[in-house]
Amino acid sequence: MLHRPMDTPQTPLSYQPYLDQLIAFGSEEPRKADLLVAKAEYFRLTGEVFEDDKLFELRMASFLDYYLYDRVSPLTGKTPAVELYEARVQNTAPEEVNAFRSFTETVHGLFEVRKLGKGMVRLRELFSGKDFDVTERRHVAGLETGDVLEARLIPFGGHLLFSSAFCYHPSAVVKSIKAEVKRRKKKEPERPAKELVWECARRALNTERYRQLAVEKLYDFEQKVL
Repeated sequence: MLHRPMDTPQTPLSYQPYLDQLIAFGSEEPRKADLLVAKAEYFRLTGEVFEDDKLFELRMASFLDYYLYDRVSPLTGKTPAVELYEARVQNTAPEEVNAFRSFTETVHGLFEVRKLGKGMVRLRELFSGKDFDVTERRHVAGLETGDVLEARLIPFGGHLLFSSAFCYHPSAVVKSIKAEVKRRKKKEPERPAKELVWECARRALNTERYRQLAVEKLYDFEQKVL
């Protein structure tokens, strides 16, 4: 069964009650074999984690996002988020339909922190260059202007909110990541942006695994991921 990876404070902008329904829907018995296949797929893309890894909880949260919002099921040809939205659209109150629709419209990628304001974080998605203002009432510890992170944004109640899944990248490699984005846009424009998101996730995991190596070396995009 899927489990919510971390508690989210209940606020007027909380999508958690609806997410709990989506998690329950996505973990129904007929899906459990495919859920295991999806988990193996995700860890092949981003690097396998173990329960004693420092990043384990965050990576499980990222897998949950991937499974619910991104991965098209071979059983249905749709993501669980789309399936649940389509199931509810005919017989659910409009405000709840809008909540379930929000899970079909998430924005996932590599973002640069452009501004930290009171109750707001301005992000720029590195591939599109588009800016997003994210409502965040809690202080995000350690986050500074200029940082690059993997995040998912969920439109809800007229705001953009963070999901519980993040992957932070060291400040020392921000220039390398941005240069690789620029190179791929110019030289390999057909490659999906998500491929770099996954590759950076693998490299972030390696910074925990190979502490004896400089992070600049681990994010050397001319070299294969260890």
